[in-house]
Amino acid sequence: MRDAGSVSDDDASRIPLPASRSTPPDISQMSPEERATRLYNRVMMLHTQGKADSAAFFLPMALQAYTMLPALDVDARYHIGVLDLTGGNAAAALAQADAIRRTVPTHLFGYMLRARGLELERDTAGARRAYRDFLRHEAAERTRRRPEYGEHAENLDAFHQQATAATAAKATRRG
Repeated sequence: MRDAGSVSDDDASRIPLPASRSTPPDISQMSPEERATRLYNRVMMLHTQGKADSAAFFLPMALQAYTMLPALDVDARYHIGVLDLTGGNAAAALAQADAIRRTVPTHLFGYMLRARGLELERDTAGARRAYRDFLRHEAAERTRRRPEYGEHAENLDAFHQQATAATAAKATRRG
């Protein structure tokens, strides 16, 4: 006879496992786009949390996931460029910026990747030009309400502040 506080076998099967014992998502059931986005988000989260070793572990997987996509849109190219920057690969990030610019010449993501890549290469003047170009095209681009701008609104807002500060710093030194 069971006591009143015990859990039957049937009841136990309905209790969710603690997070540490739950099974990870089955990525084989995800679309290639979902897989790539999940890995991108994981790398970014780990990087933001200061877990560089963990971010570095998932970085090649995330980049590989993007190579498996049938086509790369501007948002995917931005993700690849950000991953490249996270891994310290300025040349690859600049290549993504160029690809974005060839597709949509005034797209803000191209200027963002260009500025970051040039900063990584210690090209201050080039980065400043990218910041200025971003600010010059920002208002018109934001009125287009591209879906990727909504998804990365916080990044765009933060970059706007950095671009404003970077271009103001140069103007102050000239004056």
